[in-house]
Amino acid sequence: MTTTGIEITPQSQDAARRTYAVSVSPEKFAEAEAVTTARYAKQLKVPGFRKGHVPTAVVRRKFSDAIRQSVIEDLLRESWRATQEKDALKPIADPQVRNVKFEEGAPFTFELLVDVKPEITLGRLGGFRLTRRLQKVTDEMVEGQLQQIREQRAPWVPAPDRAKPGDLVEATIVNLDEPAAAPDAARPADAASPAPPAGAGPADAAGPEPVRFVLGQGRALPDLEARLMELDAGQSWEGSLKFPDDHPDADKRGQVRRVRATLGEVKRMELPAVTDEFAREVGEFESVEALKAAIRTDLEKEAAREADARVRGELIDQIAAANNVSVPPSLMDRAIGAYIQAYGVPEDQRGRFAAEFRPVAESGVRRDLIVDAVAEQAKLHATAEALDARIAELARRRGESPAAVRATLEKAGRLREMERSMTEENVFAHLLGQSTVEDAPMTR
Repeated sequence: MTTTGIEITPQSQDAARRTYAVSVSPEKFAEAEAVTTARYAKQLKVPGFRKGHVPTAVVRRKFSDAIRQSVIEDLLRESWRATQEKDALKPIADPQVRNVKFEEGAPFTFELLVDVKPEITLGRLGGFRLTRRLQKVTDEMVEGQLQQIREQRAPWVPAPDRAKPGDLVEATIVNLDEPAAAPDAARPADAASPAPPAGAGPADAAGPEPVRFVLGQGRALPDLEARLMELDAGQSWEGSLKFPDDHPDADKRGQVRRVRATLGEVKRMELPAVTDEFAREVGEFESVEALKAAIRTDLEKEAAREADARVRGELIDQIAAANNVSVPPSLMDRAIGAYIQAYGVPEDQRGRFAAEFRPVAESGVRRDLIVDAVAEQAKLHATAEALDARIAELARRRGESPAAVRATLEKAGRLREMERSMTEENVFAHLLGQSTVEDAPMTR
């Protein structure tokens, strides 16, 4: 395809990406450069000349780099508009520009990589047999949840004996191999801070200042924790600690450190007794039985949500198989890249992360493709009226005005998320009504 002075040639494509080679003729570039130079001459103030009367030669000499950059940007935008118009593209993001080449007197060339909304055809949407497996809520699960509530409200008090898993310890760790270096066998942690993934590399602590962490939460090397549990408060231990071969920090795998560990205070949770008074403090429940009943109800609702999510996943898998829905590689790469950015994955770990996360990304992209296609085909997108009604209901429960709730959602970037969730509700109600769903208990 060709527009005046700009030649756009399709290079490659998959269902969700197009690549175009773009060539701008030298004449087109010179014309754009002349227009931009004239614009600069009218707008700029140059000592010795009246505004709007600066000679073109002076403008070119003083502002050549800025003019060249402006021309390139204008031509990129013009080429992109022409590409969209000629190919009726439905881009889902701004294009990527690569392989930019410019030489005086030669065509200005570059490539446009465009991610587009893929078109998928869904012939069969119903007639599937699905099993909704619901996990039964047991007394043990209720007691486990009650235990978590007790732990959340438990104060830390001095332990009467040596430390054990679950205790909060304060310790000073000194690296004897490099006295000036910060220790790295334990990380400073406030007891209320969220724990990192088990086995995660601890952050360095500045100097010999004490660090605080809960034993058994992966905040320190297991060997160090074992040594601390052999000490009385005030006692020290000196010896070697080895980092495991699968440590997340590749530089520390298999490394050995000689350290001195001195145990400071040891604190332990003092769990509150489960009484009617405790129940009233938790949520104004009249009795322990009322609290347990509320816990059971919450667990049952969560089990139902998980069962529904599994049914939806099973339905998507069957629709994908029946209609041979594949995930375009470009969308897969885009999804993985978004997760890498969201999780802040370090550069040296991105390859492994991408490989391990690929099945999850593929499943998520396939689900979105099918939901979007069904919503478009059956006109199931959440309407503005339905969104207003949902916001009004949320405002009623919160005791706020709908305008205030909408403003809060917009500020948090959750309005589109709510709209998307409502669209998905419509889509799955539509799809599940066309298939058979059988309830069955979940087997362990």
